[in-house]
Amino acid sequence: MNQKYPVKLSETERYQLKQLVSSGIAPARKLRRAQILLKSDSSTNGANWNYQAICEAFDVSNVTVSKVRRTYIEGGLETVLNRKKPDRIYKHRLDGENEAHLIALVCSETPAGRDCWTLRLLRDRFIQLGYVENISHETIRTILKKTNLSLG
Repeated sequence: MNQKYPVKLSETERYQLKQLVSSGIAPARKLRRAQILLKSDSSTNGANWNYQAICEAFDVSNVTVSKVRRTYIEGGLETVLNRKKPDRIYKHRLDGENEAHLIALVCSETPAGRDCWTLRLLRDRFIQLGYVENISHETIRTILKKTNLSLG
């Protein structure tokens, strides 16, 4: 199983990884992956540890070691060390003008019989006024949080 994804680091890569690990100033995930790569290195100056030894030394599973090695082989050093950016692009439900209308609504008088606005009341009134066809109370919460507005 050790030869499925053989890691052969160049001198430059080995130096970069050793610097990263010795500095200790990086996210734990990045440091762990650097350590796994250093111990997996099967070049002449590498440690060439087997899967089991790496798993025991760093308290990780065989799957983790295999994924780190495979990612290095397929994508290189930068790919294996750094997290991938999310593929999903979030579309904002409200533009700046509608956000302004929402803030004006929050600052307006509360409905009769109510002491303060609730997120669901705001949602219902916002839809009723015709600014949007549908919106969740959670979207309203995030907009209010972003603008530091309180419902009280």
